[in-house]
Amino acid sequence: MYGIHDLTLFIVSGLLLNIMPGPDSLLIMARSATQGWRAGCAAALGIGAGTMVHVTAAAVGISALLATSAAAFSVVKWVGAAYIIYMGVGMLRARLKPEAEPGDRPSAPHTSAEFGAADRGSVPGLKPQAYGRIFAQGFLTNVLNPKVALFFLAFVPQFISADSSNKAAAFFILGCIFNVNGMLWCNGLALFTAFASARLKVKPLVALWLNRVTGGLFLALGARLALSEQH
Repeated sequence: MYGIHDLTLFIVSGLLLNIMPGPDSLLIMARSATQGWRAGCAAALGIGAGTMVHVTAAAVGISALLATSAAAFSVVKWVGAAYIIYMGVGMLRARLKPEAEPGDRPSAPHTSAEFGAADRGSVPGLKPQAYGRIFAQGFLTNVLNPKVALFFLAFVPQFISADSSNKAAAFFILGCIFNVNGMLWCNGLALFTAFASARLKVKPLVALWLNRVTGGLFLALGARLALSEQH
């Protein structure tokens, strides 16, 4: 259909590429380990939404601008690097919630507007984040990475025949298949990480340092993106 070929090879290659660690996987694991599977899945859905932006942009030719324009690539690269570093700094600055002193009045429960419903997998002592905010983090981490756009432009056309009747439609279909596979992996990773954390009974201090280590890795990834060149 539409000149798509070697679909099985595309699916297998896509799964292997999705398994490779990166900022997306780190974000999902950090959120799942500290706030439960719902938070991890919120990050995964944000990442999937960001991927669809790249798929759609590539299908209509907008992403080709990043491949041909050094200025456009640099703008997206620096904005993306700045956001990833910003997230890393936020994780490094994470703190445990102070425990209530004896005799203190219990504080009012946090509303869903503030944090979202607290997941049962949340680590006590760590302040949960709203699922909407976690979704936005996943979305921006993915959509502001110009390397993702260039990846789609380089990888997907290999599975579309040169004489395809509608290359844009073929590109979009393959991109959706890639994203579905990615969502299966990302949500599976969220569930596995949350389950493992619950089984291991991660203590607040351990979760805090996991957050900080992930923050440090985000700083390194942001710096790496900032120093990357257009290819």
